[in-house]
Amino acid sequence: MVVTSSFAAGVGDPPPIPAAQLGSADSPVRPLLLWVRTGVAQVCLDGGPVVRLKAGEGAWIPADGWAERAITTEPGTVAFPLWPHAGVGARGLSELTRFDVPGGWQDWLIQLFNLQVTPFSGSGYSLEAIEELLRRPGSRPPAPVDVGRDPGSEEFVSPPMPRALGAREVAEELTRDPALDLTVEQWASRVLSSARTLRRDFLTDTGHTFEQWRLLCRLGAAVELLAAGYDVDQVAARVGFASRNGLTRAFKRRFGLTPHEFGRRLSARPGARGFTQRAAAARQTDDLVRMMRRTDTPAAPEMLPAASTPSHTNDIHVLSWMYRGSGYLDIGDQHYERERGVATWIPAELEHVTGLRENSVSLPLGNASTGDLQLTEPLQVRFSPAWDDYLMFCSISARSGLRPDGHNPRHILDLFTEQVAAQRALSVPMPTNPRARGVAMECLRRIGEPGGTQNVDVSAEIHRAFRDETGMTLGRWRYAARMRIARDLLVGGAPPSAVARRTGYAHLPTFSAAFSRFHGLSPRDYQQRESERVRTERA
Repeated sequence: MVVTSSFAAGVGDPPPIPAAQLGSADSPVRPLLLWVRTGVAQVCLDGGPVVRLKAGEGAWIPADGWAERAITTEPGTVAFPLWPHAGVGARGLSELTRFDVPGGWQDWLIQLFNLQVTPFSGSGYSLEAIEELLRRPGSRPPAPVDVGRDPGSEEFVSPPMPRALGAREVAEELTRDPALDLTVEQWASRVLSSARTLRRDFLTDTGHTFEQWRLLCRLGAAVELLAAGYDVDQVAARVGFASRNGLTRAFKRRFGLTPHEFGRRLSARPGARGFTQRAAAARQTDDLVRMMRRTDTPAAPEMLPAASTPSHTNDIHVLSWMYRGSGYLDIGDQHYERERGVATWIPAELEHVTGLRENSVSLPLGNASTGDLQLTEPLQVRFSPAWDDYLMFCSISARSGLRPDGHNPRHILDLFTEQVAAQRALSVPMPTNPRARGVAMECLRRIGEPGGTQNVDVSAEIHRAFRDETGMTLGRWRYAARMRIARDLLVGGAPPSAVARRTGYAHLPTFSAAFSRFHGLSPRDYQQRESERVRTERA
């Protein structure tokens, strides 16, 4: 099915990319891999010398031993901060290490960022085969972790997620990296909560204490890595156990067999062994560490694997952009295609699955609350490749601490609304004469400049083409295009004063008078009427 609220290629050029910074307080307690896609970044640790990175270069920044990290980027820079798991590939890299990133690795690094900040996972091994092994007939059933529940009712891979914001933030961070070994007090400080509140929220929302929940999370990660062929010692280190024996005891208590026994049974079961995204990322991060050590140059991954999210709902609208390849969005029995360059608002409170096909990359651009955006079905807009770097910068700013001063999360909502409005203006009749159409496109590109739509020098031939092919004079056509954009901005929630500026009016009263002449009611009355209509339709 094709999304009905979908628009043609984008209009206009992207804004300039501003400088950004990432401080110690903004980054997780993990090693940091910073890769500069374009521009220049600077890294300074504990007030020491500044390391300058240019496009195509990266730096490994260890987790321990540095009190202060200061990372800044110059205007025009797109730099990806990546946080490999604390137990993955960090051994032997205890110092700041600078390295070159081969071109073949670059799209994989972009997708790695996506996998770290979204619920995507790979197709991997057969979960059913793994579950059958762990709950095999005739064996002792897996024991609960001191919570008194029926073990057969629990997911064997992932414990339930808490709903409270602070606890959920901690849970998401531990899901990404179960080897993190912070105390409850340290976690509480990071999410601006108290240890007592954090403990209470975990127990209330999940039925597990914080320690029990973290143990289940680590055991789920251990299953993934064992299924990918890692040995028990490697798995213990990567998921946060101090020793092989610690993992063995916890694994046997939970599943009724040791990790070694589990591995042997996997080897005997066709279709059980395979890779999840976690395991694939672990393998490839190891290759990156080899590259950083310059011991050899590992080959870039031959293909980006397909990936998908579990069926889930969000309590906010989420904007996702296809940078490369193609994907899909399934909501109930509705199927929506996502093509290269298309950004899609996924509505809140609708259960859905998003997927990526092989060799495809997507990135989240931002979120919007249900109060900021009235949305009941997916809304799409297509951005041209000229926007790639800017949209990557938006994604990084939205999902990491590397962002400009005064970063406004609503910026992406305004940007999308403006782009939709500009593209909808193309529904105003367009001349077919090539020169006249070029003038029309130039008017649309400059429509936000005060007087910008009046300053295009045109010939009598072009004026005649507008009259003959659109039924309007050029002046009337400009007016209709501005009003079309104004309507869409108002429906999107922009205040009339902002709409006036974005459509090229220097003063709000002038805009209000022009809008009222065209529509028969004021911008504010029109906005109120449309908001009431949307509320009625949603009810």
